[in-house]
Amino acid sequence: MNMKAQLKNNLLAIISLLVAFSALGYNTWRNELTEHNRNIRFAGFEIIRNLGELERITYLLHFDKAVERNTPRDGWAVVLVLRDMAALMPQHVPEKAAVLFAVWENNWDGLGKDDKAVADIDNAINGLRQETLRVVRLLD
Repeated sequence: MNMKAQLKNNLLAIISLLVAFSALGYNTWRNELTEHNRNIRFAGFEIIRNLGELERITYLLHFDKAVERNTPRDGWAVVLVLRDMAALMPQHVPEKAAVLFAVWENNWDGLGKDDKAVADIDNAINGLRQETLRVVRLLD
């Protein structure tokens, strides 16, 4: 049998094989994308949750001067977690987390004494929150 006859006799099998490989490739790509999005979404939710905790600590230290229940060390722990979680996120989230880290580093000792310190920290928290929400909203 010549090549043309073999191709004609096995055309259905060849087409089926191509469809199977295409479906397998698409399914693998889609699963990887879904897992990637799930990881980003989870990291985003953890960032939002930890931002709320940092905001709570900041306000307690500044407005209530509740140093006996919360210390700047508690804030440092949350800021470090935020920086680490943001490293898993795309686009500008790690940059906003670095800004928050620097703002906390420069202003934590002003909490309870200086309204500018709490305003700067609050602005950095809101900047990271807005960027994180933007990234999570863009996911497929």
